[in-house]
Amino acid sequence: MRKSDLVEAVANAADLSPRQADDAVSAIFDHITNALARKDSVNLVGFGSFITRERAARQGRNPQTGAAINIAASVLPAFKPGKKLKDALVD
Repeated sequence: MRKSDLVEAVANAADLSPRQADDAVSAIFDHITNALARKDSVNLVGFGSFITRERAARQGRNPQTGAAINIAASVLPAFKPGKKLKDALVD
């Protein structure tokens, strides 16, 4: 599913114009992004949680040369599914 498919589904489900649905979906994505940038979590009960995870700096290898390289620490987004979502995926 692409964003345009999601916008269309929201427009149909909520009886909104495509423009209004696009604005709503974009606003949700923006707020989730801003919360994660502040290292806050976003908890949607039953659906799941968007969180950030910190990755420590580490040493890796260049696959072409085999030379050691330093990989910087980073912060990555992660998603933990909720119980309802997990149950919906079980056959």
